[in-house]
Amino acid sequence: MNTKPLRFLRRGQVVALDGVETDRTLLDLLREDLHCTGTKEGCGEGDCGACTVVVGEEVKGQVQLRAINSCIRLAHSIDGMALWTVEDLAGSQGDLHPTQQAMLQCHGSQCGFCTPGFVMSLFALYEQHGGQGITRQAAQGALSGNLCRCTGYRPILDAAQAMQELPKVRVDQAAVLKGLRQLAKPPRSDTGEASYLSPASLQELLALRAQYPQAQLVAGCTDVGLWVTKMHKSFARVLDTTQVTELRRIEQYKHHLAIGAAVALTDAFAALVADRPQLASFAHRFAGLPVRNSGTLGGNVANGSPIGDSMPLLIALGANVVLMSQRGSRELRLEDLYTGYRQNVMAQDEVLAWIKVPKAVPAEFARVYKISKRFEDDISAVCLALNVHLHKGLVTHASIGVGGVAATPVRARRTEAALIGQPWGQALVQSTMAILRTEFSPISDMRASSAYRTEVLGNLLQRFWLESQGASDTSLETLVLQGESA
Repeated sequence: MNTKPLRFLRRGQVVALDGVETDRTLLDLLREDLHCTGTKEGCGEGDCGACTVVVGEEVKGQVQLRAINSCIRLAHSIDGMALWTVEDLAGSQGDLHPTQQAMLQCHGSQCGFCTPGFVMSLFALYEQHGGQGITRQAAQGALSGNLCRCTGYRPILDAAQAMQELPKVRVDQAAVLKGLRQLAKPPRSDTGEASYLSPASLQELLALRAQYPQAQLVAGCTDVGLWVTKMHKSFARVLDTTQVTELRRIEQYKHHLAIGAAVALTDAFAALVADRPQLASFAHRFAGLPVRNSGTLGGNVANGSPIGDSMPLLIALGANVVLMSQRGSRELRLEDLYTGYRQNVMAQDEVLAWIKVPKAVPAEFARVYKISKRFEDDISAVCLALNVHLHKGLVTHASIGVGGVAATPVRARRTEAALIGQPWGQALVQSTMAILRTEFSPISDMRASSAYRTEVLGNLLQRFWLESQGASDTSLETLVLQGESA
């Protein structure tokens, strides 16, 4: 099957490649085809950050640079973008970029294997901040997807702040914009027989989905990428949703947010946190930053993993999903999307187009808790999200989403029913903790035992009660987000 030429901008020049396989990863393209071996292969699953590169695209007339994992990113997905690898940072005379120089001066590298990934994450941070005003807290967030096993993070965080004291070296925005706009001409058209399809409009996406119902849908590829690297799957045809203009939007309405399925998790969480600031900790802990930069909210929801962290939160907030095809559209509650383990109600010609999230109301008290072995870049053992509305001391509404306890993300309906209409108090919470602990039968696995998950569910409800009464949040999340822990 034919593949379209892959074209991207690098070092101010257009790179055009023919014959790139549909399921070839960006990391393999760099290391094996272009012989750019500075980018390292570590875990092959977006966990360690050794493969970090930076991509750029035009957003509102500016070049937006973001660090991503190249190991789980399909090469064709960067068509029309700009790309930077660690080989591209030094000057023409070999003078180091401030990110590299600071790492050297602060002794931020020992074995060096992870160093290129750290440098690329720091490079993206440097550009996003204009080379100044970088706090330790910002550096911790930027490096949340990078793992170092030998140096320790203190000198690397030192380098993140030291790099802004060095002579400034900035990306030439005007030149990159000019190159990106040249790449965009002529406009893409994916109506032919290409094996990698990346439509630019919703109309085109729905037509291609109807024409190729067996094509593998990707929306960021942070999970499908694992099918390639770990399960060695191959795809005859891929349908990539991430360039669909309509699905890259976040629309504000009076009572809800409409988040397009192709909106990156970074942007989707920013919108949710703007409406509910208490979600900031949870947003920070969802995977690592490079994964959030590639992954999409629609992809996480459609994937339907029982340990996908966004779904319990969205269930508790009362989110709906909009499914679309050429036949029309339909809307349903998010929890009704799933029929079994990674199975859903979508027809072969349908795509998940929008996630509609009700905005916060004065009567609500909402929290989401993630329990995992690592603070950042880890999968939950248990995720519990709660949204309770109170009026004159009574619970008038309760919605509870849970992850990690069943084959799908679920609602704790029995627990909700036990809360609604009752006076909100310690006695109610104690009795409801017992119901929540018996509502599910979680399995034991490498992340936690069944007994641990069951016990923690009740404990988190108790924590929710204490916080509703004004108890100070002295959790690890608060300390890290305030920059008090390195």
